[in-house]
Amino acid sequence: MDLTEKNVIDHLSELRKRVIITLASFLLFLIISFLFVQDIHHFLVKDLNDKLAVLGPGDILWVYMAIAGISAITFTIPIAALQTWLFVKPGLRKEEQKVTLAFIPGIFILFISGISFGYFMLFPIVLSFLQTLAGEQFETFFTVDKYFRFMINLTLPFGFLFEMPAIIMFLTRLGIINPQRLAKSRKISYFLLIVISVLITPPDFISDILVIVPLVLLYEISITLSKVVYRKKLTLESRHAVQ
Repeated sequence: MDLTEKNVIDHLSELRKRVIITLASFLLFLIISFLFVQDIHHFLVKDLNDKLAVLGPGDILWVYMAIAGISAITFTIPIAALQTWLFVKPGLRKEEQKVTLAFIPGIFILFISGISFGYFMLFPIVLSFLQTLAGEQFETFFTVDKYFRFMINLTLPFGFLFEMPAIIMFLTRLGIINPQRLAKSRKISYFLLIVISVLITPPDFISDILVIVPLVLLYEISITLSKVVYRKKLTLESRHAVQ
């Protein structure tokens, strides 16, 4: 076995270790979340005037598993980010290690912020709009399955979309992208963000605007942060070149 093959095997073994740790963390958080799933469920439906209808016993299990699964994903994200950092750490300088490690709390905070934006701001507005649209012509009642599917589809994507600034900063720090490239691809990025917004929201203009505006702002913030990271990266590289 030559040195190249040995390095590949070592990298694959390290990657396998990081994936196993991440999956084990997810399973642990899933079990813990399931123990408190009823309390979480009560919090999510506390503002409803009527009880949710259940059409079958499987609906209850699905909702509880979905709630526990999202909670587990939320708390697994910083673990997954840390494992990713540990995997790439050997290829980074000491300064780069410190800087990239600082991204981990930000990733967690941004994910929570995205879900909070979707649940506390967008979800009530869209739900109220749809109820108003029904008016007195329809007798409305919500099943537990439909209600939570609608809530999850409207909130969970924002947890991942709000990671945009942290991911762009991280990739900039690694030299994979730069602010100039982000600025040049602004039109294409705007188009993709608009498409995503239309796909994840109900078919009404208000919901689309409520989603498009924050995503565009996030992209512009990401470009600004990328410029800051890129300048610091160039400064560090110039110092090492002098030394």
